[in-house]
Amino acid sequence: MAIKRLFDLAHNALKRYPKEDMFAMKINGEWVKASTQYYIAQANKMSRGLIKLGIKPGDKIGLISHNNRTEWVIMDIGLSQIGVISVPVYPTISEEGYEYIFNNAEIKYCFVSNEELYNKLISIQPKIKSLMGIFSFEDIKGVANWKEILDLGEEDSTQSEIEDITNTIKTDDIATLIYTSGTTGHPKGVALTHENIISNVLNSIPRLPETKLDYKHIRAFSFLPLCHVFERMLLYFYLYNGYSIYFAESIEKVGDNIKEVKPHFMTVVPRMVEKVYDKIYNTGVNAGGIKSKIFHWSLALIENYEIGKNIGIKGWIADQLVFKKWREGLGGNLIALICGSAALSPRLNRIFYGAGIPILEGYGLTETSPVISVNSLKNLKFGTVGIPLENLKLKIAEDGEILVKGASVFKGYYLDEEKTKEAFTEDGYFKTGDIGHIDGEGFLKITDRKKEIFKTSGGKYIAPQLIENMAKASKFIEQIIVIGDGEKMPAALIQPEFDFLKAWAARKAYHIGNTYEDICNNEKVIKRIQKEVEKLNKQLGQWEQIKKFELTPMVWSIENGLLTPTLKLKRKAIKEFFIDLYNKIYDYH
Repeated sequence: MAIKRLFDLAHNALKRYPKEDMFAMKINGEWVKASTQYYIAQANKMSRGLIKLGIKPGDKIGLISHNNRTEWVIMDIGLSQIGVISVPVYPTISEEGYEYIFNNAEIKYCFVSNEELYNKLISIQPKIKSLMGIFSFEDIKGVANWKEILDLGEEDSTQSEIEDITNTIKTDDIATLIYTSGTTGHPKGVALTHENIISNVLNSIPRLPETKLDYKHIRAFSFLPLCHVFERMLLYFYLYNGYSIYFAESIEKVGDNIKEVKPHFMTVVPRMVEKVYDKIYNTGVNAGGIKSKIFHWSLALIENYEIGKNIGIKGWIADQLVFKKWREGLGGNLIALICGSAALSPRLNRIFYGAGIPILEGYGLTETSPVISVNSLKNLKFGTVGIPLENLKLKIAEDGEILVKGASVFKGYYLDEEKTKEAFTEDGYFKTGDIGHIDGEGFLKITDRKKEIFKTSGGKYIAPQLIENMAKASKFIEQIIVIGDGEKMPAALIQPEFDFLKAWAARKAYHIGNTYEDICNNEKVIKRIQKEVEKLNKQLGQWEQIKKFELTPMVWSIENGLLTPTLKLKRKAIKEFFIDLYNKIYDYH
């Protein structure tokens, strides 16, 4: 069957790849599986129920969940096949953020996962005129449950009405509104059509590895938020290929769940790769004696790994003694990790590839549905984000900004003609806001975000992301933000890797204190991180070297508002939060 709209993916899966565990989530310690047949049947019930509730094509319904779950994907198809526009929203945003998005999109109903999110919404419901009701996936006393809509659609005599609506849905109809978290002002509603997303899925297929395994035995693991278009597009990719999708219980349980599921594919962001590596490294270093020596010897073999390079009998020995255990820790079946959202350290990419864990790094934005380019196992180059997809035209502006045009590129921001006009060139190319270049072999390399490049008072331009990614190769540095816009010199705020520092101090028999405050004020710690900064500076031009730094005595996280839901730096928030340290660096009193 021709696949042109989101719900076509589900019906294609039922026709070509029926299976008993199309989706699975863990409930009360047990993996509860949903067959392809059940998935479609529940989606049809949801569609019928919503029609009886008075919902019409073009209406908007919100989806907010604290974790990925089977109910979410059932809702997704149940909405799209009757022309309803889904509005997935992050669970971590403020009540003010919800209020703006719900009013801007004129959301009629919202489905939430749990009581915490329900309470957040119910408190602002009086401020949202369009919001007629809130339903919960989990059972909450006194709260309408999503099963009530399923019950409303139990009778299938009206299924022909659903099919009639489905037949009227066009490829250029809006399928979803995804609100991007603006660093300044209100978030913008990115309107993505069925064609935008389907085109992206179909053109990404040749980039991901082929496998001879029977589709019935291939599993993907999903833990990045489905409200983010990166994970959502990959979900559609898995669905298209008939791969089972297992949802993580929570971020805290990801490690345990991976060992249970033993996935073949998984999407990750660079911060997760860094954390996995840090854990591996700490385990190897702290093993002691001959085990630590073997670990360091094995690591040295692959730190500068080149694709196709044969490291001979040494490589085989290292694999049997060390790298095999790394793969087992990730379930033992991984064909590839798909990585996006931010820049991945080329060094880490080489190490994981050398250890038999390929990472396919890609690049894109919500506005491009999302993939613009991605590496493949057949055509991979470390330090790049691959070759642009075949359905896109890409060019580099005079100032280095990446411009893109094609079927995956959105048509505009919802109800915002001004910002839409600003986002495109006169000849119809979308301005990504990223700086990059295409090398002689056609691979795209990202340098920085255009708006994050700053100029010191001496007139020198600094690309902070490039420096930050180099700095995070250090085991002692968990997070770093390079500062200095309009100032006399570049400097940095650094969040140390506290666990690694504690282990380092224990090995050295240093007492560095117990609290984060103690650790950040400890002279031995400051001197050790100074060494890391000096090592970094040797790789930088004189004008971009970090002249001063301060350590921040807390972990930067999504919860405290210093990282985005995909673990990227919230630069403005970090600077404001640590303004005293900023002022100390630049001698402001």
